[in-house]
Amino acid sequence: MDAETIRELIETGLPGARADVRGEDGVHFEATVVSEAFRGKLPLARHRMVYATLGELMGGAIHALALKTLTPDQA
Repeated sequence: MDAETIRELIETGLPGARADVRGEDGVHFEATVVSEAFRGKLPLARHRMVYATLGELMGGAIHALALKTLTPDQA
């Protein structure tokens, strides 16, 4: 797994989102995701939205993903 693939999956799954994904070892990643869809949602709901874009990769090919989720105003 690589950061670019994860970025593409997140941005495809959350239309209009911008994701910056980093991870050097291929299993541990960190991402900052900016999306209007996060407006009015608590952090846990935002994280679940991102995890949903990655499906079965979470806990498998992606061992860990540290998330920072922001609305455009917060970014």
